[in-house]
Amino acid sequence: MVLGAAAAGVRAMTSSSSPGISLMQEGISYMVGCQLPAVIVNFMRGGPGLGGIGPAQSDYLQATKGGGHGDYNLVVLAPSTIQELVDLMKEAFDIADRYRNPVMVLADGIIAQMMEAVEFKYEVDPAALPPKPWAVGGAKGRPKNVIKSLDLVPENLEKYNWMLQEKFKRARANEVRYEEYMMEEAEIVLVCFGTVARVAKKSIEEARKQGVKAGLIRPITLWPFPEEPFLKAIPKSKKFLVLEMNAGQMIEDVKLQVCHARPIEFKGKPGGTVFTPSEILELILSLEESK
Repeated sequence: MVLGAAAAGVRAMTSSSSPGISLMQEGISYMVGCQLPAVIVNFMRGGPGLGGIGPAQSDYLQATKGGGHGDYNLVVLAPSTIQELVDLMKEAFDIADRYRNPVMVLADGIIAQMMEAVEFKYEVDPAALPPKPWAVGGAKGRPKNVIKSLDLVPENLEKYNWMLQEKFKRARANEVRYEEYMMEEAEIVLVCFGTVARVAKKSIEEARKQGVKAGLIRPITLWPFPEEPFLKAIPKSKKFLVLEMNAGQMIEDVKLQVCHARPIEFKGKPGGTVFTPSEILELILSLEESK
């Protein structure tokens, strides 16, 4: 349904929670192949299978490495507050239109059920949206548009796939977003996203009060994954600590950035429970003692 609406040129989105997103993977791959913009929201729950309905971050690899078939990527946005979720929804639609590609907003079950005051900082003027001359719409007074992802000529398909890769390359160059928190002289660098990063900020503040130079790198785009903050952090850092509500998924991207330059520790919660500020503080202090 989202594919059809997007093909007709209107802005379209859908949302679900983990297993429902898994069922959409074929359609998401088709939309990438058809170059159709749309927004998919996934509020992650514990898994695999039906798992539980507690908050989790266990769909990171599915979202960032392409959960469906074929060579493709989605821009993946990870909010940590409701205000940021509201703001990123607008950005998600804009990015989807910019690259004619689906965009995923990835958050956990806490954010899905949280209530916070927000400010809607913008209005959408339908007349100001980018034109979509490629859309299907009845072919009134013009040649018909055909939207498809099938090409049975291998040479043509290879050329098309390289064109898609160039588009993803542009996204990697232009759409990276991240937050650095108390990274001045940080020796212990926490890497978290979403709710975990929000909790970690309190722990870092307390660690600083105790004289421990801790800081946070929070990827906002999980794909494309940020590189610059790691390059800046490595010379002053002693250790990295990756915290995730899963068994260890984002840590693979962190390892690619740190590249054995510094030790990397990991702590996960894959069952639907959430880190507390005191837990994270204890981990920071233990790393301080052993650095």
